[in-house]
Amino acid sequence: MYIVYFLSSWILQLCFIHSTHFRGGTITWRPLNATPSGGSASFLVRERYSWNRNTYYCDDTTIANNGLISGGNNVACTAGPCTGWSNMLTSTYCTDFSAALTVSSGERTQVYTFPLNISFTIYFNDGNWFNGLEVGNSTSWYVSNRVITNVRPDGYLNTSPIGVTIPIIYKPINIQQVHVVQMADFDSTDILRCRWSTSISANNICQYNECGGICNGVPGAVLLENNCTIVFTLTHAKLYAGVALQIEDFFNNATLTANTPMSSVPLQFLFYGYSVTGNCTKPPQIIGNRPNRACIGTSNSTFVTETIVVETYCPGQYVADFVSSSPIGMRKSAIINSSSTIFQMILTWNVSNTLHGPEPLCAAAVDNFQLQSNQWCVTFVVGYDSPDVVRPTLVQGSASPVGTVFQNQSVFSFQTTKFVGRPSRNGTNIYFKDAANNVTVAQFDCGWAPEVTFTGYTTVIRFTTTPWQAGHFYYITMDGGVVSGTEFC
Repeated sequence: MYIVYFLSSWILQLCFIHSTHFRGGTITWRPLNATPSGGSASFLVRERYSWNRNTYYCDDTTIANNGLISGGNNVACTAGPCTGWSNMLTSTYCTDFSAALTVSSGERTQVYTFPLNISFTIYFNDGNWFNGLEVGNSTSWYVSNRVITNVRPDGYLNTSPIGVTIPIIYKPINIQQVHVVQMADFDSTDILRCRWSTSISANNICQYNECGGICNGVPGAVLLENNCTIVFTLTHAKLYAGVALQIEDFFNNATLTANTPMSSVPLQFLFYGYSVTGNCTKPPQIIGNRPNRACIGTSNSTFVTETIVVETYCPGQYVADFVSSSPIGMRKSAIINSSSTIFQMILTWNVSNTLHGPEPLCAAAVDNFQLQSNQWCVTFVVGYDSPDVVRPTLVQGSASPVGTVFQNQSVFSFQTTKFVGRPSRNGTNIYFKDAANNVTVAQFDCGWAPEVTFTGYTTVIRFTTTPWQAGHFYYITMDGGVVSGTEFC
């Protein structure tokens, strides 16, 4: 029998700031060159905010024309030597919008030069959160980030972590929910933790108000800090709950124990409670093509195409809209109705050669009953190629065995283009299938299965009992992410 392997410009919108239309945001930063030289370094500061779309309108034309959506006050500096800082505009280039959720989102970056070994806080503070919040109606917002330019113990400059989310997440009321916030850090060995933002400056590293009126904005919520998991129950329909988090990175367990993070990044977004009514109570789900929380190496100056695949479950249910948070320059197609229950959106992105490091993408589907799928997020790591399987050949092939094998053959292997290890995410499977009927005769989850071992460039699968039948042909498929690179993810 044979075993066959395969793998599957600028437009300025002038408008007055309205104080009740903020929908959350984040501020992050990274050095342009992590190797310190001299007494200062250049840093790229990135800000992202979401707004009421009725106030700051955005559509596909706005995005295509690099249109700006306004934001009010500038990002200012406090609580430290602000040498090198000049106020940063909060009008951002629109990247995403949702008509169903009435939200527009945008992003802006700017390069600054700061002295090394200083620490200070940059913050965006203005007007009032909008009405309709569980906690914080008509109160001011604060989005605060601690910048620390100290040289790390490993001799490099730090890159702050990022948090990934869509701006508004729908959840049914009176049902306990578990929501995981995806965190990522270009410094792959760092320990990440998140905590609730606080307004008490003496008790936080920012030394400044971090959350304004939405501190503890989700009543009764419990935060598991090590993996940024929020356990909560919404109790009021048609009300929003503001989430204010700080994501912090630690060099090792010693700095974590001493509670001395190397940066503190804000992430603010909204939960929205709704009553489950009507004949359709099951929201759509994103089922492919990438698994949730995937991490994808992406070369510079390449053209990326991704497809979001959504399944619906009720008669008459269809995907009416997507809410998303995407990198600058990513374009979205119209919603494609592939079948009565399958809907797709195609994303295209010309990756700029100026980008480097993690670029997150999050999306959720909204149906015609105003039900929202679970959030789906992936992270593109720009400037790094993903490991790939070296395709087998009949001579000195990377896959073993190749060709006719015995029924007791129990060891299989394949090689990759880069050094790899076990993935951190479960649900990354290798399937052995009978070609006669496409039935899976063996399946191994690379996230934990002891039958799968990783030895540098080679991945080995060992069977304890062999399922092969004489005279049958078999083939092997692999989920995305069955191996993990060591450079970032």
